[in-house]
Amino acid sequence: MNVCKAMDVLAKAKAVYGSQAILAVAYSGGADSTALLIETQKQYPHQTIAFHVHHGLQAAADDFVQHCQAFCNALKVPLHVAYVDAKHASGESPEDAARGARYKALIELANEHKASKVLLAQHADDQVETLILALSRGAGLGGLSAMPAKFERGGVQFERPMLDQKSADIRAKLKADGTSFIEDPTNADKAFTRNKIRLDVLPALQAAFPEYAATFARSISHIAQANDLLADLAGIDLAQLGSPPRIKDLQNLEINRQANAIRFWLKSTYGVMPSTAQLEELLKQIAACQTRGHHIHLKVATGFVSRLDDVLSYNHQL
Repeated sequence: MNVCKAMDVLAKAKAVYGSQAILAVAYSGGADSTALLIETQKQYPHQTIAFHVHHGLQAAADDFVQHCQAFCNALKVPLHVAYVDAKHASGESPEDAARGARYKALIELANEHKASKVLLAQHADDQVETLILALSRGAGLGGLSAMPAKFERGGVQFERPMLDQKSADIRAKLKADGTSFIEDPTNADKAFTRNKIRLDVLPALQAAFPEYAATFARSISHIAQANDLLADLAGIDLAQLGSPPRIKDLQNLEINRQANAIRFWLKSTYGVMPSTAQLEELLKQIAACQTRGHHIHLKVATGFVSRLDDVLSYNHQL
């Protein structure tokens, strides 16, 4: 494995942010973030810092902090630790709750320590897991696009420079170098869907399709391109429809373009996405809206899409 090749994206940091750019690695102590931290520090020894999020979900979390601190001390990389309560609420996925708490903490750390970007250590196998999860949920193109190499959240720039690297290659390199890393015991717990995919599905894919990581990555890239085009089309349509969209103008669009425009409007404006059943029902109600007194009121996510005079409206409240 050539991790340095995967780190080529970091070379752009100096051109974009200058030679004083602060690059923060989200460092859990696991194999993947260990490899990312090592290579980032090699290329940018005076610009690299590390962020560790203590989730408070298992007794070993304190030991993880100690390991990360010792490793960062050896690398001469400043480590900043955030302590969060990542317990999930009733009806909430434990994985979603932990992910949300982690990103919130990383954003706060990045702002506090003026990091130009935060580097994440997701790799090719993580990308495949994300695709399989999306397929299992019947996701649209947005979900099937899996994880972008670059994105912005909460005003902070994030990058994933290792998406073309397989987990086995990363671990083999670390072990060959005698580099220590944490083996999180929860990674073996098949109560978590991602672990079931990692432990059961990916080995079967490897046996049947040895190049699955590369071929799936190409498909993900194609899907992402198609999703970007649909977003562009929605932007063009909403420029004519207005935001919120006018019902009469929506009715003049072909049904698939109506659906695309409505999805984009709800996601970009309110951060919500209708289910397939909700969107189909909404399209039926829009088609039936032929009189001044026709009523539209449909639950979507945490609120309702309604008719307000000649436009659609969305309200998070009941």
